[in-house]
Amino acid sequence: MSPRATVIRLSLLPRARCMFDEPVQVKVAGLRSRQMVTLRARSTDEKGVVFSSSATFRADGSGQIDLERDPSLGGTYTGVEPMGLLWSMRPDALHKRFQRTKSLNAHVVKISVHEEEEGDEEGRMLAEATNERLLIGDGVIRRTVREGNIRGVLFTPPGVGPFPAVLDLYILGGGFSEKRGALLATRGFVVLTVVAYGYDDLPKKMKEIHLDYFAEAIQFLRKQDKGRVGVISISKTGDLALSMASYLQGVEAVVWINGCSANTLLPLYYQKSQILPPLMVDLSKLIPTESEAFNTKKVLNDPLAEENKATLIPVERAEGRLLFVASEDDLNWDSKAYVDMMVERLQRHGKDNFESVCYPGAGHYLEPPYGPYCPSSLHWVIGKVVLLGGEAGSHAAAEVHLWEEIQEFFRTHLSCNLVQIKAKM
Repeated sequence: MSPRATVIRLSLLPRARCMFDEPVQVKVAGLRSRQMVTLRARSTDEKGVVFSSSATFRADGSGQIDLERDPSLGGTYTGVEPMGLLWSMRPDALHKRFQRTKSLNAHVVKISVHEEEEGDEEGRMLAEATNERLLIGDGVIRRTVREGNIRGVLFTPPGVGPFPAVLDLYILGGGFSEKRGALLATRGFVVLTVVAYGYDDLPKKMKEIHLDYFAEAIQFLRKQDKGRVGVISISKTGDLALSMASYLQGVEAVVWINGCSANTLLPLYYQKSQILPPLMVDLSKLIPTESEAFNTKKVLNDPLAEENKATLIPVERAEGRLLFVASEDDLNWDSKAYVDMMVERLQRHGKDNFESVCYPGAGHYLEPPYGPYCPSSLHWVIGKVVLLGGEAGSHAAAEVHLWEEIQEFFRTHLSCNLVQIKAKM
């Protein structure tokens, strides 16, 4: 039998079907000794945008490649990066953000091995495998919520509670993502993901935000399981989560990811009275770049300027635990500076109910790990394409670390004396 007739095997271990936030080991066997090949990954998101990646490898003396051991010599990433094929996937159109917001839709990735042939852009395919990455684990119950004023989705883990409860503020300008909530539920939390406007019978646009809506959501969660309630947020919802912790009862723990220390963009009301005016943007501070995306890091007005101090959230009023997460290369806005402001304010008031973690080289959207890194996308407020910052490899590593930090933080401060629930496949 000639060497070319050898069966090429592409393996995804421990299994090809896994949770979105779980790593897989990619191995190739049956190649010629020291053969050069290219591995490719390809997926289509729920908006129809195609994402793809590639990496070139040299097989070892026995014709094998192991992505946990072997470096990529070129492609969309280089070096030893076991999950590089997933996080380095790029869209086939500029400035598109990977969209996988519905929890019942798996993230399906086709991984293939191709010959390296001069003059052939892709090369003959030698083997292919499909990695099905689930957002919701077996036994997790998903229920649409339309109760009182609340609109959203409730995820309940399998087993007997009480479970730690989390309000997920993953609001995407007129919609929301179920991904983070479904994954947290798979890891043992009861999670309510809410949307504030532009969905179902809610107003299409907001001129103001009412904290009463989120107070109702907290009470809804407390009735579900009688466990302790935390809040997880990112970007604009970061200041919303801080306001909840500062003005509402029953918020035991908050994860704030790349938000602001002031109330931004819209006035905040509670019990029919305005409690915080908005910190606004100055679009004259938009910085154009060669990529046709704008750098918006300094667009938000300075919350410490005398005329803006009324927008600062009185975070010293919060009784629950606070976890501040900042990407040092966030170009959406200056998240690290806002963490420093809040830490200084809390310390000045003699508070020690907080901790912080900062990630050099990470960009704005820190999400559950192993999704495609997004360097730029359309900003739903500014209406322009903006840079989000970060370097792909550093950002991906930050997401892996942060995902564990979030779960540990909530388990510690929302403890119901439960052991972690493992997803059943």
